[in-house]
Amino acid sequence: MTTYNWDLIERLLHEVQNADSSFAPRAYAEDHAAAKANEEDGAPAENLDHLKAVAGEYEKLLLERGFIEPLPEDEGGTGSNYKLTPRGSSLLSLIDSSIPGNDHPRQVLDEQEDALDELTFDEVASKAQIA
Repeated sequence: MTTYNWDLIERLLHEVQNADSSFAPRAYAEDHAAAKANEEDGAPAENLDHLKAVAGEYEKLLLERGFIEPLPEDEGGTGSNYKLTPRGSSLLSLIDSSIPGNDHPRQVLDEQEDALDELTFDEVASKAQIA
């Protein structure tokens, strides 16, 4: 069973959503780790090198599986920036920590063999009771 760091994926999707420059997953992972360390007051931080590597893997996965796509040149695309696809917007709305009750969708996603498999995700996301 594949498990995902939903907080990191949420951060990456928000960066795609708000980006007006090149996508930098390793830098976002570093910012994410620093923010988590501040929130958790002295809790041991995740291994930063590992987190940066995972962020790079997530970028590739999100792109390959249709959660993000290159921003077209006519929209300011540079080849290193992205936009959310409808699937990516759906994922973000399910896992967004600013939305009350986001724990249940994350739990449902965690129960899947691979929650970010395209067919699995589309099926799970289409169920009204997940949200």
